Amino acid sequence: MRYIRYGVWAVLAVVLISISLANRGFIDLKLMPEALAELVGVNPAISLPIFVVVLGGIAAGLVIGYVLEYLREHKHRREARLRQGEVKKLSREVKRLQRQKHEGKDEVLALLEDAS
Repeated sequence: MRYIRYGVWAVLAVVLISISLANRGFIDLKLMPEALAELVGVNPAISLPIFVVVLGGIAAGLVIGYVLEYLREHKHRREARLRQGEVKKLSREVKRLQRQKHEGKDEVLALLEDAS
């Protein structure tokens, strides 16, 4: 299974490297459209290779998706945490009741009674 995972990562690396090598041309990214920039008087721009823009967009989409999914599943994690606390509480109560039941009895007899 580990080798399959390494193989998938290797294929992904080769694909990303080939995309990067094929898209080395530079493009200008501007903050606003030209018409709006004329009104404001400022239009910051940066020149980046195309592959940085594409891979950066994919990475930003993944991060945004993970954050939204994390927030969406918050109620399920909270419910599981509450259930886990309830299970621990009930488990402690069962142990306490078993100790009370076997109080004053021989330990061997108490173990045999629990096994049946």
